[in-house]
Amino acid sequence: MLDVEVIEDPAAAVVALDPVRSRLLSELAEPASAANLAERVGLARQKINYHLRALEEHRLVQAAGERKWGGLTERLFVATASAYVVSPGALGPAAADPRRTVDRISASYLIALAARVVREVGGLWRRALGAQKRLATLSVDTEIRFASPAERAAFTADLSKAITELVARYHDATAPGGRDHRLLVMAYPKPNDEPGEEKTCP
Repeated sequence: MLDVEVIEDPAAAVVALDPVRSRLLSELAEPASAANLAERVGLARQKINYHLRALEEHRLVQAAGERKWGGLTERLFVATASAYVVSPGALGPAAADPRRTVDRISASYLIALAARVVREVGGLWRRALGAQKRLATLSVDTEIRFASPAERAAFTADLSKAITELVARYHDATAPGGRDHRLLVMAYPKPNDEPGEEKTCP
């Protein structure tokens, strides 16, 4: 089972976003039968089987063996991943694209960049898995609290300078066998832990 699966196919995205099928995916972190799921979800087993067929058809669940129960043989299913993300690529031309956003310091541009990460890394990871290889990535995730807008502006200037210097030091456009990488640095106000409230940065 994958930690995260990126759904690229529009039809699979529609199936996964159905409320009942989404609930079934969450219930199938461990193998279960239609009878098990019917009891947990509160639907008839026939309905569960209908939804499981749709999920299996789009490779969101897979067979996980069989077991005997009450003189019957039940099929067991398990989700193909612990969690799912729908790639913006599933939306085709309507997907967010940073090239269509003029304002480079807007929230819409940040969202478009994040969407591109999901689409591109999802595709690269899919090919790496198919080739049974690891995909080399780098992630840095931290938090910072600014005392004032002036401090935030100074941090932005220092960070921009540091990144520019590092890129100039390590970038080699003529390196034989080299490979281009994208480098993104993002920041946004951290939401409150309490639902329905959001922090605002000074």
